[in-house]
Amino acid sequence: MTRFSGRRAPLHPGGIPALPDAVCREAYSHEVSSAGFWPGGGPVDYAAFYSYAYPTHEGFGEQPVQPAEASFHVGAGEFILPYEIVRAAREPDRMLLDFLQSTYEAAANIGHWDREALDCPHGVPGKPRES
Repeated sequence: MTRFSGRRAPLHPGGIPALPDAVCREAYSHEVSSAGFWPGGGPVDYAAFYSYAYPTHEGFGEQPVQPAEASFHVGAGEFILPYEIVRAAREPDRMLLDFLQSTYEAAANIGHWDREALDCPHGVPGKPRES
């Protein structure tokens, strides 16, 4: 999942293994907060949910995020929440949503995104939001 600020980002330097620089530069042409699932390998050798921002503003990794079991992995440059923690949680959906929302807020706040223009209230399953 990726959220955009609407602003252009600095040119991505590339250099990501197995990902052509031209693809990086296109994918990160605008400021983003991205999150997803990683099956394990590389700097994070276990299954985990991740969240990162590009560009990564100074202090991003020190922002408070939820749940308490989430942490910033310096080697990966992103917040990590181990899959096993979520799988064993009493409310796994809530835990994962808290992680996704709080890491987005960390990126948007430290990046000075126009949250008033970008954010909308959470919907109710099965009921369309009113315009």
